[in-house]
Amino acid sequence: QVQLVESGGGSVQAGGSLRLSCAASGFTLDYYAIGWFRQAPGKEREGVSCISSSDGSTYYADSVKGRFTISRDNAKNTVYLQMNSLKPEDPAVYYCATDYFESLVAGAPNYWGKGTLVTVSS
Repeated sequence: QVQLVESGGGSVQAGGSLRLSCAASGFTLDYYAIGWFRQAPGKEREGVSCISSSDGSTYYADSVKGRFTISRDNAKNTVYLQMNSLKPEDPAVYYCATDYFESLVAGAPNYWGKGTLVTVSS
């Protein structure tokens, strides 16, 4: 059974940093891409970043380029999202998801975690 459990969310001041973690179980992370999405109240869900299984290729939404970094530790079956220089527009529930890379880039992965809340105070 595929499970994804996010952690690391919290409250931080604008300009601060947080590192989100996504612990995967029930499958081997080596063979799948994994990504982060977010959804703020009243807004549509948007893709934030994803990383491929094969060559570590990464994708970032324009809104987070240069501030967020995705990485994976296959030995720990865990993916991280380092978020720096957080802005007032970044608060949302952040979800990790897994599937093939193309599905993640298309915003339609099949497996989702339950999310972790990030809030940013100005």
